Amino acid sequence: MDKHRTIIEPFKIKVVEPLTLLTRAEREPILKAAGYNLFLVAAKDVTFDFLTDSGTTAMSANQWGAMMVADESYAGSRSFEKFQTVVQKLTGYSFVIPTHQGRAAERLICEALLKPGMKVPSNNHFDTTRANIEFVGAEAVDLVIEEGRNPRSNHPFKGNIDLERLRTFCREHRAQIPFGMITITNNTGGGQPVSLENIRAASAIYREYGIPFIIDACRFAENSYFIKLREPAQATRSVREITHEVFSLADGCMMSAKKDGLVNIGGFIALNDSTWIETLRSLLILTEGFPTYGGLAARDLEALAVGLEEVLDERYLEYRLAVSRYLAERMNALGIPTVQPPGGHAVYIDAREFLPHIAPADLPGQSLACELYLSEGIRSCEIGSGMFGKRNPDGSLQPAQMELVRLAFPRRVYTQSHFDYIVEGLADLVKGKSKLRGYRITYDPPFLRHFTARYEPLG
Repeated sequence: MDKHRTIIEPFKIKVVEPLTLLTRAEREPILKAAGYNLFLVAAKDVTFDFLTDSGTTAMSANQWGAMMVADESYAGSRSFEKFQTVVQKLTGYSFVIPTHQGRAAERLICEALLKPGMKVPSNNHFDTTRANIEFVGAEAVDLVIEEGRNPRSNHPFKGNIDLERLRTFCREHRAQIPFGMITITNNTGGGQPVSLENIRAASAIYREYGIPFIIDACRFAENSYFIKLREPAQATRSVREITHEVFSLADGCMMSAKKDGLVNIGGFIALNDSTWIETLRSLLILTEGFPTYGGLAARDLEALAVGLEEVLDERYLEYRLAVSRYLAERMNALGIPTVQPPGGHAVYIDAREFLPHIAPADLPGQSLACELYLSEGIRSCEIGSGMFGKRNPDGSLQPAQMELVRLAFPRRVYTQSHFDYIVEGLADLVKGKSKLRGYRITYDPPFLRHFTARYEPLG
């Protein structure tokens, strides 16, 4: 694409869906009834749904066409064979286990491999990964580099794992580590990429200590495109070539295909070694389904096989990253601080800096997320003390390291005029930000708080 021209949506629109346009007065009772938790607001009451990019993709004509010829046989369908071949070609791994989504893959691996007291290092574990690890009594250990904990840092690969800390951790806790991980891109840290150099070095450390290396690959294509753009030695390589090398450095991966698989449901585990396969397949049969469908309809496997090919289109990836960059730059111009540099799938607002009058324990991210809904009809996701804050022994909330609000963009859904419209409204939000107040949690579930917690405004 000509670098001097506007980056356009590299697709045509065939099917449209009307947007819900409510007033603030109409949204206020809706939000209150939902306990000020945007997960509990009905989609029909949302104008711009940026809660997540997971499973919200607009699928292509080729994907819909593939679904029409799916083989829905219970065992050994042609659709599974097609899906398996695509995953094997993409990753280079021999063994493929389909699951209905990423957290099912996480649960299988955690149930099969973890015991209480074990530890799993990574750059940053995201919420469902951490919850599945902790549910079995193990510990999810975050070892992201220092720049990855600083929203203002412009380090090009803030998702990198701290290699010195990783080596020390592996040396000191080797007997307690059944496998190590890296998440690409690093969602918790602001959708930040991991460099190929860092993945190579982490792989060498894991292999030095004989620790199996698993990649959380839900945004592998976005990460590979960042490597191409930001790592000078990789500029002439294709995204597909970079992706192949990334996977070759690990022993396997697990993936929520609802992101870079460009589908509405689906996931998988892929491994290079058969050691864990029989255990994983046995657990799959107990809870998900036969190993050739894993909880998915064959039409979902067909759509995923096509999506894993389409996501490597560099024109699509250029457009995808441009969306985040465009909105971040417009928001920064209004005085709204965002995690720098912009990530691939979302813009992360630094709520702690934007709302300094609200203490971290009073959930500035939740306050901002609620105001985005009330003022603009935007459903976003708080990633801060509401999601990750731990309870102290006295019951008080221990703040998270960062207070972020994520606006995650569904793939191939919204256009530039939508984002321009949003920016116009955000100008008014900035003017009235000093009036926003904190929130407190009124219902705190034991796991994955943010999905079902309820809140109320302070004062």
